[in-house]
Amino acid sequence: MPIPDFQSLMRPLLVAMADGREHTAADVRQAVAKQFNLTEAELSEMLPSGHQPVLNNRVGWSKTDLEKAGAIQTVRRGVYMITERGKKLLAENPVRIDVHLLQQFPEYREYRPGGSGNGGASTAGAPEQEVADGAGTPQERLEAAHREMRRTLEAELLGQLTKASPGFFERTVVELLVRMGYGGSLQDAGQAIGRSGDGGVDGIIKEDRLGLDVIYVQAKRWAASVGRPDVQAFAGSLEGHRARKGVFITTSRFTTEAKDYVGRIEKKIILIDGEQLASLMAEVGVGVTTVQALEVKRLDLDYFAEE
Repeated sequence: MPIPDFQSLMRPLLVAMADGREHTAADVRQAVAKQFNLTEAELSEMLPSGHQPVLNNRVGWSKTDLEKAGAIQTVRRGVYMITERGKKLLAENPVRIDVHLLQQFPEYREYRPGGSGNGGASTAGAPEQEVADGAGTPQERLEAAHREMRRTLEAELLGQLTKASPGFFERTVVELLVRMGYGGSLQDAGQAIGRSGDGGVDGIIKEDRLGLDVIYVQAKRWAASVGRPDVQAFAGSLEGHRARKGVFITTSRFTTEAKDYVGRIEKKIILIDGEQLASLMAEVGVGVTTVQALEVKRLDLDYFAEE
């Protein structure tokens, strides 16, 4: 089953500590994993940023909210236990403990004014939009918002590329490849690529700064899908130049037959469609500018560790 959202983990966390003993974060996560029968694959699932396992993130935020409500307390670094308030809360046998239920406590209302969340509904397996709307942890909502902004940016980039002139598109491809570490300098790459009509190959670019190997590049600002015949013709051009590697870039898409073809031939041909092209541009900073940078910080427990 999918990993439950952080609100759905609040009651299981309290139940895991109901014996009144001290529990480590690892103990609590293990108890939650066992209760929800999480698989190894689910336990190893990472946040989109890749910085933390999803389960650790959600358990951590559940613990924070319960602590802010006075239901659990930190005994020492990484060790927690239930409080009398937490025991009383469990004794009332609520079906679910969430941010709305915790609003009864003044300390929690000060921490989270007005409540937040999804009205008490579980978001296990919910779509990303629900996470962005408040069901996920603060970190998940931040990452979901960033992904939504990134998707919008990439769509705008692709829209501009499809309207650009062939010459502008060619220059953009050159700059992208150089930013990715190919072609040496921008001037060298600009001289090496853009040889239209050269046996069906648009250009040649260095694979590394030293030029130990070269990559043949074909860039097509097309609206129609690129099929196997076009890719096969490109592969034939590589043969004519005794080349082993090639990159075929288009603003449109490649057909399934074209993708299957490059997977079966000996030569290494990379297909980059419009969506991937826009994603790479956003990633390396071609055609985009940074308007705001958010610095996310977390508590440094080592700083507060007293000998």
